[in-house]
Amino acid sequence: MRNILVTSALPYANGHLHLGHMLGYIQSDIWVRFQKMRGHECYYVCGSDTHGTPIMLKAQREGIKPERLVEEMAKSHIADFMDFEVEFDNYHSTHHPINQEFVEDIYLRLKENNLIAEKEIEQAFDPKAEMFLPDRFVTGTCPKCGAEDQYGDSCEVCSATYAPTDLINPVSVISGEAPIRKKSLHYFFKLSELETDLKQWIQSNNRLQPEVVNKLKEWFDSGLHDWDISRDAPYFGYKVPGTEDKYFYVWLDAPIGYLASFKDLCNGLGLDFDSFWSPHSDYELYHFIGKDIIYFHALFWPAVLKSANYRTPTSVFANGFLTINGKKMSKSRGTFISARTYLNHLNPEYLRYYFASKLTSHIDDIDVNLEDLCLKVNSDLVGKVVNIASRCAGFIHKKFEGQLSSRCMDDTLLNEFISAEEEIADLYEKREFAHAMRHIMQLADKANQFIDHHKPWQLAKQAGTEEQVQEICSLGINLFKILVTYLKPVLPVLADKSEVFLNMHQLNWKSVHETLLSHTINKFKPLMVRIEPEKVEAILEDTKKEHAKEAKRATTKKGTPSKSKKDNAKADTKQTSCTDIAPEISFDDFMKVDLRVVKIVDASHVENADKLLCLKLDLGNGVTKQVFAGIKSQYDPQALIGRSTVMVANLAPRKMRFGISEGMVLAAGDGDGPYILSPDEGAVAGMRVK
Repeated sequence: MRNILVTSALPYANGHLHLGHMLGYIQSDIWVRFQKMRGHECYYVCGSDTHGTPIMLKAQREGIKPERLVEEMAKSHIADFMDFEVEFDNYHSTHHPINQEFVEDIYLRLKENNLIAEKEIEQAFDPKAEMFLPDRFVTGTCPKCGAEDQYGDSCEVCSATYAPTDLINPVSVISGEAPIRKKSLHYFFKLSELETDLKQWIQSNNRLQPEVVNKLKEWFDSGLHDWDISRDAPYFGYKVPGTEDKYFYVWLDAPIGYLASFKDLCNGLGLDFDSFWSPHSDYELYHFIGKDIIYFHALFWPAVLKSANYRTPTSVFANGFLTINGKKMSKSRGTFISARTYLNHLNPEYLRYYFASKLTSHIDDIDVNLEDLCLKVNSDLVGKVVNIASRCAGFIHKKFEGQLSSRCMDDTLLNEFISAEEEIADLYEKREFAHAMRHIMQLADKANQFIDHHKPWQLAKQAGTEEQVQEICSLGINLFKILVTYLKPVLPVLADKSEVFLNMHQLNWKSVHETLLSHTINKFKPLMVRIEPEKVEAILEDTKKEHAKEAKRATTKKGTPSKSKKDNAKADTKQTSCTDIAPEISFDDFMKVDLRVVKIVDASHVENADKLLCLKLDLGNGVTKQVFAGIKSQYDPQALIGRSTVMVANLAPRKMRFGISEGMVLAAGDGDGPYILSPDEGAVAGMRVK
C-alpha cells in the first residue's frame, strides 16, 4: 500500500470559479479517486488562497472587510467543488492561525540559514492611488519580445520573467496612470544559492513532465534571481516578524497553505504529519497545478521546502489552459462560463467525462467544444455504457425476477474485459485519462456488439430460449459492472447509482474480478439522460446575460454620464455627407482593423494642445490604453468619464510631443466638430465591433 498526499492549487478568493478552474481540480480528483479505489492511503487537501492586494481592493470596493469577502467566496467555491464531485479530505484557508504559524516559522528558518537578504529596491508606485503596485497591477509591453498588454511579472507570449519596472510604457491597472518609481526596503529569499539543490531535485525526479523540465532548464540558463517575499502596506496578509509595514508576499504563504491544510487534517484524524513532510519521508507528495504557476511550484517551492528542512515534492503535474468552442475564455463573447452557470443546466459528470476524454500527461491546452460535448456524452455514456444495462435489465426483471444466471456463457469475452484492468490502471496512474477512456469505450462497443449479435429481444419471443436470454443479459450486466468500475474515478455518481441497481457494495478496483452469478439485481432506473442541444444554448445565453448585467451594474455604480440635450439636438439635425467616400478597399484590408468597445475611465486636457484631450480607455480584462483625441472643441473631459465608445485597438502606437497615443477613438463629424460614437448599453468593454 502506498502513502500519498495530493494537493491542488489553492483557488484565489477574489472571484467565483469558472470552467477553466475546474479542469485542474477534476483532473486531480480523478487521480485521487483512482488511488483510493486501488486501496492506497491517499489524502487530498486544498483551501482558499486569501491574501494579497487584489482581495484587499475588491473588499474596499464592496465596502466589506477582506475577512468577510474570503469567507463568502470560500463558501461559493466549496459549493461548486461539491456539486462537481471534487472530494477533498480537507479544505482549509491561508488566513488561519495554523498557516500563519507555518509561514512565520519557515521565514525564521530561512533567516537562520542566512537565506534572507534585505535590499532597498525601486518599485512601481501609483501616485494617484498612493500605493506600491503588485506585479499583476502593472501592464505594459514585454521588454523581451515586445508583446503588448503583458503583466508586470511575466510575459504570456514568450514566458520571460521580469520586474514591473522593466515593462515598456507601464500603466497602473488601478488608476490608469503611468506609475512612478519609488524606493522601499524589501526582504529577499536567496533562490540563487539553491541552484545546485534544485538541479539535483530535478535530475532525481523521473516523474516531472518533459515540458516542465525544459522550462526549468530555460530559467536556469537565464540565471536564477533572488525572490522578493515581502510587500509594502497597505496589504492584506501576515506581517513580516519584526516589521510594522512589511507583509509576506501571497506567493510565499499560498503554497505553505498545503502544509497548514494537511496539518489541520492530521489534527482531526490523528495522522502523523511528519511521516509525510519530514525531509527523509518515503511517502509520496504530488502538486496538481495550472501551467501558469510552474515557476512558483517547481522553483521557489522546492527551494523553500529544502531550506526549511521539509521534504520536496515527489512531482509537480501541470495542466494546460481551457478554451471554449476554440476561443479563449471571454466575458464579452459569452465563453467565460462560470462553474455555477454550467451546473444550473447540465449534469457535472458530463463535463468530468469530457475533460477525462481530453486529458493526457502532457501540458496541452484543452478546448471544450459544446457541440462535441453533447455528441460524446450522448454517444459514449448514454448510447454505449448505460445502454448496456438498460437493454439487459428489463429482460432479467420481467422473466427472471431480477436474478442473474448461475453461469457465464462466454468466458473469453468476460476475461477480455477483466484482463484490461492492468492496462487501464496503468493509464490512470500515468494520468493518460484520454487513452483510458478510449480503451473503456472500445470495450463498451464490444459489449453492445455481443448483445446485438445474440438479439435477446428476438429470442425472448421464442419458446424454450429462456435460459439463453438470461445468460446473454446476465453477461451484459456483468460487462456493464466492469465498465462502471473502470469509469468510477471519473463518474462517481453514475457508479453510486449503478451500485444500487446492481445491488452491490461499493465498487473498488478489485470488483473487476468479481463476477455476479445467481445474484439478484434491483429494478433498473435511468442512470443518465441525453443532453438536449437547448441545454447548451441556455448555458451560453445565461453567460452572456450575466456578463451584460455585470457590466451594467458596474456602469450604474460609477454613474455614467448621459449625453447632454445639446449633443442630442446636434445629432438629430446634422446630416452625413456621402459625396466624399474614400476609395474602395478589399475585405481583407478592412479585416485588419480591430475595432473594440471601450470605456473611458479618465479624460483630461492636454497642456499646450488646442484640440486634444487625453483619454484613458478600458478594453476589459484589466487592459487600458492611452489615446490623444482631437475632440476638445465638443467635450468637457469630466462629462466623458464612464462613457463607452469605440476605438481602433490594433493601431501602432504613435509618439507625440505630449506622450504616446496607443490608438484612435471613432468619431463622426461634418465640419462643425467631431462626435464620438456611443454603442448601445448592452455592449461592454472589450467587445469587437463586427
